Amino acid sequence: MKILKNITFLFIILVSFNTWSQRGRLAQKKEEVKSLKVAFITNELDLTTAEAEKFWPLFNEFEKKQNDIRKQKLKNYIDRSDAENLSEKDAASLLVQMETAEEELFQLRKKFIASLKNVLPASKIIKLKRAEDKFSKKLLQQIRDNKR
Repeated sequence: MKILKNITFLFIILVSFNTWSQRGRLAQKKEEVKSLKVAFITNELDLTTAEAEKFWPLFNEFEKKQNDIRKQKLKNYIDRSDAENLSEKDAASLLVQMETAEEELFQLRKKFIASLKNVLPASKIIKLKRAEDKFSKKLLQQIRDNKR
């Protein structure tokens, strides 16, 4: 009986360690992707040192707020993927929440672009959107290639 308790205890510790280890790897991967994104955008926009010093705090704050909105607001309707079982009233309410969150994201981007106008020329602001899209496509392609 004591051996069974020890084996169970050991199993729980191993499972906990594995879960903790995976979370650490996920956080590490996120940091790697963020570093790659910073390098990619800096290169694509050809930022000067002065521009980079002003740009990155604005960009990081924008991304943080954007992620917060997505986590708080959009997660609600993403998690409710059981759309077949939603009543029409619940679906309509969820749709309003979704539209509100999307509107907040749009307004956030507008404010971000307005703040960038004091830091970057318009041509680089346009290049930023293109660079973000290009980075996302490259990242998705790399993920697909790694799965093969």
